[in-house]
Order: sequence, then structure tokens, then C-alpha cells
Amino acid sequence: MSDWNPTRYLQFEAERTRPANELAARVDFSQATAITDLGCGPGNSTAVLVKLAPRAAITGVDNSAAMLEKARNILPGCHFQTADIEQWQADSRQDVIFANASLQWVANHQVVFPRLVSQLAIEGQLAVQMPDNWHEPSHRLMREVAVEMGYPDRNRESILRADEYYDILTEAGCELDLWRTTYFHIMPSTESIIDWLSTTGLRRFLNHLPPAQQEKYLQRYRELIAENYPVQQDGKVIMPFPRLFILARRIR
Repeated sequence: MSDWNPTRYLQFEAERTRPANELAARVDFSQATAITDLGCGPGNSTAVLVKLAPRAAITGVDNSAAMLEKARNILPGCHFQTADIEQWQADSRQDVIFANASLQWVANHQVVFPRLVSQLAIEGQLAVQMPDNWHEPSHRLMREVAVEMGYPDRNRESILRADEYYDILTEAGCELDLWRTTYFHIMPSTESIIDWLSTTGLRRFLNHLPPAQQEKYLQRYRELIAENYPVQQDGKVIMPFPRLFILARRIR
């Protein structure tokens, strides 16, 4: 899969950073000295943590060289390292592990989440936000177009139900706060929905196709998106975007 494009990703920086702000607002940073931003991307979520915990040692972790270069340029006072979330191991127990829109890219949450908890100090917090849009037209249509055109369906339902995370994380020694928020993003056009998703969910499909097939796929996907996201009276389009939030505090 080709590397991420930080510039295109940050085209919707305000919309992407808002959930990070709302997750971070529920975290207690008062005693935090060691914080990891897991899947930090271009540093927009890391910047949120710097504002709330300016004296903490903050490390951003990502597997994209392009994203990390952007993050280092924005936040030279933070430490950034290249690693896959599945293999990442903290050098010491962390007070906060923050994962904003990153863990949905990782499989085996039954294993990954307890492993992350094990790297927290007692009273440390695992703060997670993940898109929960598997059943939204935006993501359902990705799969339908792939099937229709005979391409592999490379998407997968990457997150579990809230009650499943509850069982996994309480068993791992945590107390939990869980909530789900649906954002209604006001988009300039249906083409903006394509622009948004081409830097995230659509990558799983497009990056495995040659250019001619990419265009064929996008042409059909664009038609269906237009049918499922009606234009408002002012010419704009509303894109509902549900997200699941998890705040787990390690108590044993």
C-alpha cells in the first residue's frame, strides 16, 4: 500500500481533529508525565496533547514516513518514532496512551487492547476513538462496488461492539467510559466525500488496482455516493460520521 499523503489528509483537518479534542477533554492529564500518541499521523492529534500536557514527555508513533516528517516539522519538541501499532512496545509504563482514529486499521483487538493496557501504569489511561461507519453508505458502497466489478472486497469490519470492548478491557483490569457520537459533517459537495475517503477507507480498494481500474471503480462509486447523499438546498451535502469513544483507566 502506498504511503499516506499528509497534505490531502489535512484537507479536512478541523473535522479530523475535533474528535481528538473531544476525546482528550475526557482524559485526566494532571499527573501524566509519559504520553504516547499511537497512530499520530501528521501530528494534529499530538498537538492537542501538547496543549493539555505541556510538561509531559510526548511520543508520537506511526508507520508512515510521510506523516512522521510532517509531524516532526510541526512539533519539533516532541519525539516521534516509526513503528506498527501491533508491534509497538513502550520503553516504560505510560500514563496515557492516546489512539485517535488509528486502531481501526489494526486487527485482533481482543489481543491488541489488553496488550496496550499492559503498557500503562496503574491509574494510566487508554483513550481511543475509532470511526464506527461500517454500515454507513460511504463504506457499504465501497464493498458493493468491489463486488459488482469483480474486484476483491478488501474492506473488513475493523471494530467490535461497545459491549465487547467492555468485556475485553474490564478483564484486562480497567474501568471504562464508553460513548458514541455521530458527527454531521457539512461537505461542499459529494466530490468532497470522495476526497475525504480517498485518504482513508478507499485506500484499501484503490491502492491495489491499476490506474485504469481505479478510475472505473471511482466512477461507479461516485455515482452511488451521489444517489445516497442528497444535495441540500444551499448546494452542500451532509455526511453523517459515527465514531466510538473508549476511555479505559487501569486499576489493577
